[in-house]
Amino acid sequence: MKKLPFRADHVGSLLRTEEVKINRLRWKNGEITAAELREIENIGIAETVKKLESIGMKSITDGEFRRDYFHLDFLKELAGVTVTGGIEANPNAKAAEDGFTPPKLSVTGKLAHVKDIQVDDFNFLKSVTTQTPKVSIPSPTMVHFRGGRASIDINSYPDLDEFFHDLSKAYRQEIDHLYQNGLRYLQLDDTNLAYLCDPKMRAAAKERGEDPDELPRTYAALINSVIDDRPEDLMVGIHLCRGNYRSTWFAEGGYEPVAEILFNQINVDGYFLEYDDERSGDFAPLRFVPKEKKVVLGIVSSKVKELEKMDDLCKRIDEAAQYMPLENMCLSPQCGFSSTHHGNDMTHDDQWRKLELVVNTAIKVWGES
Repeated sequence: MKKLPFRADHVGSLLRTEEVKINRLRWKNGEITAAELREIENIGIAETVKKLESIGMKSITDGEFRRDYFHLDFLKELAGVTVTGGIEANPNAKAAEDGFTPPKLSVTGKLAHVKDIQVDDFNFLKSVTTQTPKVSIPSPTMVHFRGGRASIDINSYPDLDEFFHDLSKAYRQEIDHLYQNGLRYLQLDDTNLAYLCDPKMRAAAKERGEDPDELPRTYAALINSVIDDRPEDLMVGIHLCRGNYRSTWFAEGGYEPVAEILFNQINVDGYFLEYDDERSGDFAPLRFVPKEKKVVLGIVSSKVKELEKMDDLCKRIDEAAQYMPLENMCLSPQCGFSSTHHGNDMTHDDQWRKLELVVNTAIKVWGES
């Protein structure tokens, strides 16, 4: 079994430093140049990487400091993708201002990889860490699910098989370029497989003319078409997310509706699963996990400030071990701390305490982080 994911891992995004937040706004207002902003981001990323390393984390990301959204900043760089409007208001918003939702994607032309998207960012990250740099990119399913057939230009893609072919090709090119620059740890962030666990989301998919029982198979085939020919030493994980915006979420429901396909038909090495509260259901779906794969239990919440107790985390890991081997499990926060530039409702100190807890709990349970 591959060594990745690590016993103590994390999903990727971190709370931006104040300097990055302030100066990203200044850049949007035309007060500083993109080059000036990048230098400020470089400083913030380097400082954050040192902090990650100092607490014992061996999986190192750039915190997604250069992004506004975990998915849009990547996907909009593909030819043929257009970002417009917004999606239906978030029913779980905790305040009126949280009713904001991100813009949505549509396919308005032929999809193509026309330039490297994450390579420069990865090369900087690689230069400032002594541990294993990880890059998180949105799953290719993100280009399809929310709008379905209606969001894909019929003139560009009268045949959806061609759409999936071109999308897969674009992803393979980006991943190949990252690998050629030294990437060995890749994570796909996928909300859609988790959304297909939610009865309301499944009903909405039906209204769009999709079959929610067939979509997981379609998405498994798409993801596999992207990663199946990867080099042996490139580890790929997938994170299932039910939405993460300023400590709110979009979907609920256990993994049972997608579990068998998720664990046995998607050819990743590891799964980052949200298990922070009752929204995620019980651990029973883990019975489908094959012996050669790892599951990273997201039982530390990145949404609430309150710090979990180590003993409680150990008990939950023991509960999960009733359904799969303990040696095949790892530990992480359930999601990122800042899937959008706004960040979740907690302080930097809260965030670091949570990450330290992940590392220390992993050492207690497995004797290693």
